[in-house]
Amino acid sequence: MVRIGLLGAGRMAAALAPAWVKAGHSLMIGGRDEDGARALADDIGTAWGTLAEAAAYGDVTLLAVLFAGVEPTLDAAGAPAGTLRGRVLIDITNSTDTQTFLPRTPPGTSVAEQVAQLTGADVVKALHLVHGAVYLARARYGGDPLVVPMAGSPQAKTVAQTLIRDAGCVALDAGDLTQARNLEAMAAVVIRQLFTGAPALSAFQWMVGRPTK
Repeated sequence: MVRIGLLGAGRMAAALAPAWVKAGHSLMIGGRDEDGARALADDIGTAWGTLAEAAAYGDVTLLAVLFAGVEPTLDAAGAPAGTLRGRVLIDITNSTDTQTFLPRTPPGTSVAEQVAQLTGADVVKALHLVHGAVYLARARYGGDPLVVPMAGSPQAKTVAQTLIRDAGCVALDAGDLTQARNLEAMAAVVIRQLFTGAPALSAFQWMVGRPTK
């Protein structure tokens, strides 16, 4: 059983959290919209709290907010005071500008690396390449496991691999945290597909496949 603090109560949190509850993990959902966090927690049968409480709760933290909300969320979670220092943090955010489909991060860095600098957390990039609707549809209808690339330290990837598996997916080791730059660039392809009319369930079909041994 892993204790997971979710920072964010939106579409991706709603898509991933039920599978982790079902797998026996203990969750606390925190959001800037506390009513939304409470509603999601009540819906899936888990605890809710403030962002600071969710950050302090987890052995693992999931950062699941829009790019514009990353710094305000981390501030509210107590990151400047060291709340997340040394904890494994799974970053699922994307910085892609939906007009230009280019990253909003400076050249030579990634959201994940910036989050690591802001928090002192052991950050792993993962679970950001697939629309929340895909996770929800697979939970309802089944299908072959999704392949989920991850980039971070060996320790963080070990934790992430467990949660990726328990979300019904297969983890793919993409290297250390610098490789988050490539994973976030891959996300731009997906986001452009979605914003130019591709159905959420087919925007990145090559990511769907059976695990290999």
